[in-house]
Amino acid sequence: MWWRFAVLAVSLHVVVAGAVAAPGGACKKAEFEAVVDDAAAALRDLNLANKPRFQDKLRQLKDKRGWSHDQFLELAAPFVSDDAISVYDRKSEDLLTEISSLGQEGAEAKTPDCGLLLELRARMKLLVETQTAKWSYMFDKIEKELWR
Repeated sequence: MWWRFAVLAVSLHVVVAGAVAAPGGACKKAEFEAVVDDAAAALRDLNLANKPRFQDKLRQLKDKRGWSHDQFLELAAPFVSDDAISVYDRKSEDLLTEISSLGQEGAEAKTPDCGLLLELRARMKLLVETQTAKWSYMFDKIEKELWR
């Protein structure tokens, strides 16, 4: 499916960007800020690539089942909020907090810590992987329901 390709492209961008090391092992404060900005952009891109397609799937399900608007609000809720989705969301929130904190710490340090920068990039990669897994889970769940 096209959305999996879009997610893969964003993930590869994050991995490649994270793998680039500064010459001579030095890093700059601006790199810390850039990683935080990249995390926000990656999440935005994932949402832009997946949200409209997922909403379309929800509308297809509503039409297939003949749900009224009120029924749709009640019966579609499990496709956007369940225990597994809550786990993905909590993990993402924790990672966002860590990314923000590490980014600020790195940007404010007198001497940039390149090890901290690598850790920040690793957390960003994990965040993108977590959100990718969440979207995959949600699409798989609604696709199964559409086939029923």
